[in-house]
This record gives sequence, C-alpha cells and structure tokens, in this order.
Amino acid sequence: MEHDATDTAILNLLQRDGRITNIELADRVGLSPSACLRRVRHLEEVGVISGYAALINPEAIGRSTSVFVEISLSSQEERALDAFEAAVVDHPAVLSCHLMAGDADYLVHVGCNDVSDYEQLHRTHLAQLPGVARIRSSFALRTVVDRIGFDLD
Repeated sequence: MEHDATDTAILNLLQRDGRITNIELADRVGLSPSACLRRVRHLEEVGVISGYAALINPEAIGRSTSVFVEISLSSQEERALDAFEAAVVDHPAVLSCHLMAGDADYLVHVGCNDVSDYEQLHRTHLAQLPGVARIRSSFALRTVVDRIGFDLD
C-alpha cells in the first residue's frame, strides 16, 4: 500500500505511543480529529496497522530468560511443516516462531523464568513437537536493541 507523509507521521506516532488520543494525534499531524480518525481506520482496514498491544517488561513477570531455539525437522514436506507449526503455537512460552532459510528450519523465541524452566520446556514441549530432528538453544545474555516498530522515514 502506498501512503503519504501524513500516513507516515500517523504510523510513526502510533508506533511510539499506541494510547495517544485521536485529538492529540490529529493535532500532531495537522489534521482535524475526524480526518485523522478516518485515516487511522483506513490504515487498520487495509492491514497496515494489524493491532495494538501493551508492552510488558519480562523481568517484572519473572520471564527474564530469553532463549532463541533453532529447530530442524526430519522432513520438509508440507504436512510435516504444517504439523510442527500447528503444535508450536500451543505453548504460551513461545513468543515467536519463524520459518527460516539456512541451517535450521525454524527459529523459535521463548521466554522463561530461568534455565531450569527452559529445561522443563525443552523436555516436555520442544523435544515433543512433531518431526523435530535437532534442537540448538542459545541464551540471550543481554538485550542490546529490541525495537517495537519500523523506521518509516
């Protein structure tokens, strides 16, 4: 979808503060509140804005251990991929899962309480996923950059 400078400004502001009021947003981008709301609704309808969420501090909820898990399957047939993908979404510790090109078939990001919590997750969930042939886990020591939005300028 093509968008103009006003759409870009709206998107940049909403990425920084999804709770900004429509009146404040309209004022900051130089539109009337009704025109601004129409633009935001259009961006939602065409799928540029896919949703809104609260960002939660992992340490505040005891999930400060971030693990990136490379998973290789024993087969890359469509049924095997579908079975794996259907099963991986069931665990609440899985924050994201990406089909990859390269050495591993999937990159899974999980959030855990600690190393023993991850060990339990590894044994009872990850290793039991359909078609898993190899698992390689990497523990994040510290987050350097974790952007929540895209640079649209």
